Amino acid sequence: MPSNVLAKLKGGLIVSCQAEEGSPFFEPGLMARFARAAEMGGAAGIRAKLPDIPAIRSLCDLPIIGIDKVYLEGFEVYITPRFEDAQRIAAARADLIALDCTPRPRPHGVTMEELVARIKGELRLPVMADIATLAEAIAAEKAGADVIATTLSGYTPYALRGEGPDWQLLEAILRAVRVPVILEGGVGTPGEARCGLDMGAWAVVVGTSITRPTDITKRFVRSLQG
Repeated sequence: MPSNVLAKLKGGLIVSCQAEEGSPFFEPGLMARFARAAEMGGAAGIRAKLPDIPAIRSLCDLPIIGIDKVYLEGFEVYITPRFEDAQRIAAARADLIALDCTPRPRPHGVTMEELVARIKGELRLPVMADIATLAEAIAAEKAGADVIATTLSGYTPYALRGEGPDWQLLEAILRAVRVPVILEGGVGTPGEARCGLDMGAWAVVVGTSITRPTDITKRFVRSLQG
């Protein structure tokens, strides 16, 4: 049940275990070890993408927020853009499906509302809405999303952000919706994660600052050179 999954995530750290092509860790088995290390460190959940989810499931007992990054020519939406992508995530035994819930076009004219309804109705899994604006958060809640995440702030042409988390967006969403809200994007320190919870976030997602050694190294190098 969605309530059980969300209850396990409440007040906790969700570690995004993802590697992109070109990374030394671009291998399902290696990302599974990152997830296991996060579990050993006390994480409450994992955010992961296909094809890594089955390997992570084999080593990690935490709830998995699953996505599929699919880059389709002519479309900006790439986080679980189609129902068939959500089907693969469900088959991989993710506990919750995250998807881009912006109003940008999807293949075959499918709307965000239609996709959310079909995932919930046919796959029987809770939906996490990745959004970039307050209006998108409100629309996602109305469409039936079980949880809202600030994931896409800074990743669309119309919703840019500076360094660090989008605190203003988080605060605005918390005031406007009744479903749980997750802080994701730009969280680089334990203090920022704590601040997110203190503001009222249900949970906090951290990825780069935990599972991307190359980016972490670059931060130190820049500091030493500055």
